[in-house]
Amino acid sequence: MSEENKGFFSKLKSNLGNVFMASQIDDDFYEELEEALIMGDVGVHTTQLILEDLKKQVHEQHIKTVDACKKLLKQSIMDQMSLPFDAYDFETEKSVVLVIGVNGVGKTTSIGKMAHMLKNQGRKVIIGACDTFRAAAGEQLQTWAERAGVDMISGAEGSDPSAVLYDSLQACKARNCDTLLCDTAGRLHNKKNLMDELGKMNRIVDREMPDARRENLLVLDATTGQNALQQAKEFGEICDLTGIILTKMDGTAKGGIAVAIQAECKIPVKYIGVGEGIDNFTFFDAEKYVEALFD
Repeated sequence: MSEENKGFFSKLKSNLGNVFMASQIDDDFYEELEEALIMGDVGVHTTQLILEDLKKQVHEQHIKTVDACKKLLKQSIMDQMSLPFDAYDFETEKSVVLVIGVNGVGKTTSIGKMAHMLKNQGRKVIIGACDTFRAAAGEQLQTWAERAGVDMISGAEGSDPSAVLYDSLQACKARNCDTLLCDTAGRLHNKKNLMDELGKMNRIVDREMPDARRENLLVLDATTGQNALQQAKEFGEICDLTGIILTKMDGTAKGGIAVAIQAECKIPVKYIGVGEGIDNFTFFDAEKYVEALFD
């Protein structure tokens, strides 16, 4: 992890730290906490869930001090944000990763950075440029593939994405690659078309590489706050998402959106993008994240 990535969590700011300077746990304390959580992009619904649970635990555990309440809340959020034990198993197994998300959220850069990260781990990576609808998508991805030092399979603009995926899978097998990273078209305006397309792509992977570990990673722009949460909900209805990549985390001083996504969608945040550089991509660290929120 680069020094810039290590220092990211220290940049996360919220008003939560100030709230816990209160002298006692009362209605004013809970009201201030509610406002701080909402202002930190945790969102109204998730904030209500957090406060209901906190009040219940404070009562049941007979907690009297603000400091004890703070520790309780930190642990509760940390437990909620913790990743499943097998979250990154696909990095060490033969895997096919579909990278999903609307245009403009940082899909292309995330794929390039992830390819670079995996290659540095000793993995043989290939990129499939399956977004054949957006003009110049393939060219931009090719630039990142070259920067990462990995091969890329592409098709003509407007061609069938599934055909490009098929070619990518054949290349992956022929070249004995470990990981295939696939870009996908970022369209949500017609959910049925997108659902049909992703369904077709998944069937092709099942047929051509049935033993491969599967990941469907949704890329979200952290600076868009609750709009990112809505995208997570909508894509979650279309496909089985296994994780989130939160981009532009260096561009927001809030970051509470990660809590909201986990609470409302039950999709773990696995990676964060924290800058323009190829190394500015790292694993999500729940402990550092929560510490930063309460700093």
